[in-house]
Amino acid sequence: MTDQVVPDSEHRGIVARLPQLPRDLALLARFDRPIGWWLLFWPCVWGVWLAGAGWQLPLLGWLLLGSIAMRGAGCVYNDIVDADLDARVARTALRPVASGRVSKKAAWIWLVSLCLVGLVVLLQLRWQAQLIALGSLALVAAYPFMKRITWWPQAWLGMVFTWGLLVGWTELRWDNWEVLACLYAGAICWVIGYDTIYALQDREDDAMVGIRSSALAMGSRVTAGVGAFYALAITFWALAVWLYREDWLACLALLPVAGHFVWQVATLDAADPDNPLTRFRANRWAGALMAAACFVVGNA
Repeated sequence: MTDQVVPDSEHRGIVARLPQLPRDLALLARFDRPIGWWLLFWPCVWGVWLAGAGWQLPLLGWLLLGSIAMRGAGCVYNDIVDADLDARVARTALRPVASGRVSKKAAWIWLVSLCLVGLVVLLQLRWQAQLIALGSLALVAAYPFMKRITWWPQAWLGMVFTWGLLVGWTELRWDNWEVLACLYAGAICWVIGYDTIYALQDREDDAMVGIRSSALAMGSRVTAGVGAFYALAITFWALAVWLYREDWLACLALLPVAGHFVWQVATLDAADPDNPLTRFRANRWAGALMAAACFVVGNA
């Protein structure tokens, strides 16, 4: 099992005990790396809790299931499209499709299965939120190609990975679009920041095979660049809070997540092979702190 798990896998215990094919399908959907669906789920929570309708736990349960299924579907699709590139990058060469352990036909069947789970979740939402959710499909389909045509695929990922924010908000209310726009803009900046950190792991391989990323575009100024995008995220979020409630005290709810961003930037070490992955994964707590801020502002 050791030689069939990509280096940044988080959980090997349960996955390692599965038979070969289910194990490879689990790896293909990144079930061994829950950080991805956490980062997809937290913006959903922001939209729900800032909407001011209380905890909404049943809704959050559905959105969590949808985040796990659709993040998995997105990863399967990405691996089908990127099989040739993944095979040439050390960190991704062992992925099931790139390595040939799972055929593209089997991967497509698995992709459709995960999308059916997403469809079940979609049907739990009101029609306005359903339309918003479906609007993300074009962005998702185009994402794997962005690294071939732009140095900023992280910006496209930001639009895709925070789309749940729009879904969560529109499920509960259909107004205050300026608040939602600022919250979404800040969320995109957050993703650019953390995914630039993630891309630091692959800079050498990416440069050799022609994959573009913000980490390469920023070069030696990557730490300052990440700090700038995190600062923009806090700025947009503070503006969203102000537009929602004209009270400077409400903006203080953002201090914990701002402090977390400062820690990430201050301790980021691009030369250490383990440091960027650790800082990237820490964004599950950044998302949680932002969720707490949204609940305080929206429901206090």
